[in-house]
Amino acid sequence: MAFWSSAWLCFLLASLSPAFLTAGFRIPEEEGRSESDLVTDLPGQPRVGFKHYSGYVPVGVKKEKALFYWFFEAEGGAEGKPLLLWLNGGPGCSSVAYGAVQELGPFLVRSTTPNLSLNPYSWNKVANLLFLESPVGVGFSYTNQSADLEELGDRITAEDSYLFLLGWFDKFPAFKSHDFYIAGESYAGHYVPQLVELIYDRNKYDRSKINIKGLMIGNAVLNDETDDMGMVEYAWSHAIISDKVYNTIKKECSFFGLRKNDTKACLPAIRAFAQAYSDIDIYSIYTPVCLSSLITSPHRPKKLKLGPRFLSLHERWRRLGWRMLSGYDPCTEEYVESYLNREDVQKALHANITHLPYPYSSCSEAIVGWKDSPPSMLPIVNKLMKAGLRVWVYSGDMDGRVPVTSTRYSINKMGMKVKKKKERKKKNKEEDEELGGWKPWFYEDQVAGWVVEYEEGLTFATVRGAGHQVPVLTPDRALSLLSHFLDGKSLPLSRSF
Repeated sequence: MAFWSSAWLCFLLASLSPAFLTAGFRIPEEEGRSESDLVTDLPGQPRVGFKHYSGYVPVGVKKEKALFYWFFEAEGGAEGKPLLLWLNGGPGCSSVAYGAVQELGPFLVRSTTPNLSLNPYSWNKVANLLFLESPVGVGFSYTNQSADLEELGDRITAEDSYLFLLGWFDKFPAFKSHDFYIAGESYAGHYVPQLVELIYDRNKYDRSKINIKGLMIGNAVLNDETDDMGMVEYAWSHAIISDKVYNTIKKECSFFGLRKNDTKACLPAIRAFAQAYSDIDIYSIYTPVCLSSLITSPHRPKKLKLGPRFLSLHERWRRLGWRMLSGYDPCTEEYVESYLNREDVQKALHANITHLPYPYSSCSEAIVGWKDSPPSMLPIVNKLMKAGLRVWVYSGDMDGRVPVTSTRYSINKMGMKVKKKKERKKKNKEEDEELGGWKPWFYEDQVAGWVVEYEEGLTFATVRGAGHQVPVLTPDRALSLLSHFLDGKSLPLSRSF
């Protein structure tokens, strides 16, 4: 599959100066102990009762790469609580810029003021929380071989992330015995299953076993064909595209399965689809966009030039002027980049120690290609379920980019059986069969979404009122979802009264 048109790829390559790459960088020696990475004077940080660490772990055959991490011990003590690795997608978007300081970390950037906000729904309330910027070229992670940036893909990302974990556990050996989970969103629907599979396979013969227990992915890219189909269905069912555009795509484009190849009429319909989203935030269709971003961006195109397979080209919308701007303040991403580009912030985080020749950005401008991306993660998900690992998939129902319809189509393609509650009364069992196992789940006595459990071991839950980044708009529900996942408990199916 071609990830970018040749014209678009040429434009990207031409826009990068040689200084943009990382040739000639020296990766510092591994410190070998965690205390050297302790963060003690982060600007604007509220006072807290837990420790956090950040820094680099060298990876690669000759340690030519360095991946940046930020780790927060759990509130109330790290002992006895699981370790959770969070990954954002892209490919090329930062888990620090999104996950850590916009979504689920303990310190959130909420404005242009120098102070950070304390997140009352931080995921480190129930787990030791680790964020990783991967692959190299993302955020503060880098390589001393610029050619590495041209060889990136799913396979290398998984391998480097695995080597990072081995190196990180050498720094933090006390956490080797903790139950370990991996979670993420968006293109992490590729990152997470592939990394978990690699861990599972290597555990069979590697003495440095990682205590992997399960995975959780949200609004996840899982299966190209059903992701594409569900994206169009969602836009039509939410009155974003016309009947004409919808019917033309369905009839003329191959991913609906009605024909083998796209016709000439497919491309104009796809362009019309993209144009329909040009004035709203595709990642959170009912929240406002950042107007200051639109005013200051002179390159925002009026018409999007996209090929017929654009729907499965990861997050390349950003290259065309799209921004991941869901949240109460749609300009948060601008605040985050401003904060992380501060010299005093980078010094406190032990980041950018090689003085990268380009500014920090939420999604990488250094990655110019993507070598491999399997069309489906479903076989891997099946394998991990059969291995006995806990697998949860969730979906914010206001996301148009990887919408709930896409996830439902993908899960249905797996042909699993809805789990039946053996202890339930006959009447309740009959209701379950009528509803197909599709039940509302509750948080503080309000419907938080819907959930279905499958006999094969997968739980799928929706989150009401959330976009692509579920913890941004519904942080309380997201924390509840995580807590039940880590505890291995079903979501509450009734009110407390």
